[in-house]
Amino acid sequence: MTLRTLIAAERRKERRRLRQAGACAALVAAASVLLLSLSGWFLAAAALAGGAGIVAAQAFNYMLPSAAIRLLAIVRTGARYGERLASHGAAFGALARLRPALYRAITAAPPSVALALGRGEATARLIGDVDAVEWRFVRLSGPWGAVAALASGAVLTLLGGWLTMGAALACAGGIWALARYGAGRLEQPGRAVQQATGALREEVAMLGSAAAELRCFALEDWATARVAAAGDRLSEAQVRQAAVAAWFEALHASGVAVAAALALTFSSGAGAPIAALAALAAAMTVDGIAPILRALTESGRLREAEARLDAVFDAVEDAPSAIGSRGPSILIIDGERFMPGSRIALTGPSGCGKTTLVEGLLGLRPLQPGRIGIDGRDAADLAPATLRAIFAWAPQDAALMASTVRDNLRIAEPHASEDRLWQALGDAALEAVVRALPDGLDTWLGDDGARLSGGERRRLSLARAYLGDAPWLLLDEPGEGLDADVAAEVAGRLDARLRRTGQGMILVSHRPVLTVLCERQWAVDEASRRSAA
Repeated sequence: MTLRTLIAAERRKERRRLRQAGACAALVAAASVLLLSLSGWFLAAAALAGGAGIVAAQAFNYMLPSAAIRLLAIVRTGARYGERLASHGAAFGALARLRPALYRAITAAPPSVALALGRGEATARLIGDVDAVEWRFVRLSGPWGAVAALASGAVLTLLGGWLTMGAALACAGGIWALARYGAGRLEQPGRAVQQATGALREEVAMLGSAAAELRCFALEDWATARVAAAGDRLSEAQVRQAAVAAWFEALHASGVAVAAALALTFSSGAGAPIAALAALAAAMTVDGIAPILRALTESGRLREAEARLDAVFDAVEDAPSAIGSRGPSILIIDGERFMPGSRIALTGPSGCGKTTLVEGLLGLRPLQPGRIGIDGRDAADLAPATLRAIFAWAPQDAALMASTVRDNLRIAEPHASEDRLWQALGDAALEAVVRALPDGLDTWLGDDGARLSGGERRRLSLARAYLGDAPWLLLDEPGEGLDADVAAEVAGRLDARLRRTGQGMILVSHRPVLTVLCERQWAVDEASRRSAA
């Protein structure tokens, strides 16, 4: 699946609203041309009738033209709202599905791509770049309006003669051709704006996550200067883009004026009312292509956004065939066989690559082919989704969402019952802590679980792993940051849980109270670290 195929699929899903938007845009354009043309005719005719004397003024029927003008104004306003509602409804509906698709693409991308995206950069792609794609839907009604404006303008300017109609259409075509020619000048500034926006988001996210350390080492001014520099680069790019966009606006305004002047000149022999009608019809004919011109001013930003999104979609690899079962799994590691329910201590000095191997078992990093087997299959050939169905993970760095206890637990099992949530908390020796919180499971924890201590966050991550329906637990330093009594309680409840569920366990820990639970060891040496890397 690529971005282009996703957008095509969304256009098919939203074709009803897109057609409504197009029809409304055509109605807006036609009503605008008719409204201004009729207004010009009415004012000129009324002026002539008034100048001809009281008899001519009283004979002039002003009721029908004024009623038609009011009707056209109402139609134009209603159609404009209808076009906005339909086009933006289609765009928002598509974006609501594109963002989850992009998020899935990020999670399914190879580790070298997914892990290279910082928090700010990933946010820029999910928000800023996807928002730019909105133009693909909002601007789809533009051609409908342009065609309607050209058609209605041609009919009305023809009242002033063939030359009048030809001049109006020639002006519209010339403006379009010049705009297409100049669109290349706008592409690079537009791309620069999109790139600078992503860089600013990344800078703010990176420095914001280290706010405490920056204060501790008195680096606030340094961080502020970095953010300010990124903001300045964005401002400079926006100024360059605005300068080129101003050229488009000037071109459009000049085209409207030239079309009106030519139409007025060529139709002057048909009388003042017709000449006024033709001049304003010509002006609105050129004005009708304005939505297409505005779309051109966004083309560079859109193409850069699509290129950035394509880089994520293109990186997604076809998933190898899966085992397809969450039943007991037999592990073969470096030729050693571990049956379901085994408890394995992953040992080795700090920095030897234990965490790297753990992440490899979850598909977060590549595994060396031929080293680890699962149910007779090479783990290096298994899809990440398959590996993550086999292993329930509690990472060394317990990351929590800025949400409630319940939401953080249900990451592992979205439909887990209340009883299962409390059972998992009890197994992680955290039940009493959560019951003491103001709203229990529904207590808001703040950014990265700020309401909890480091040890409590780690135990909440452990409870989340317990909720995963997997044959093996993969626990990376679950006792880190716990005092001796709490670590002993966690170890005791973990032992009871393993006896109750029959799950296997791969444990990374420097706490003897936890490693004593393991009956076998898997030593990670320097050679293992190099092969995993």
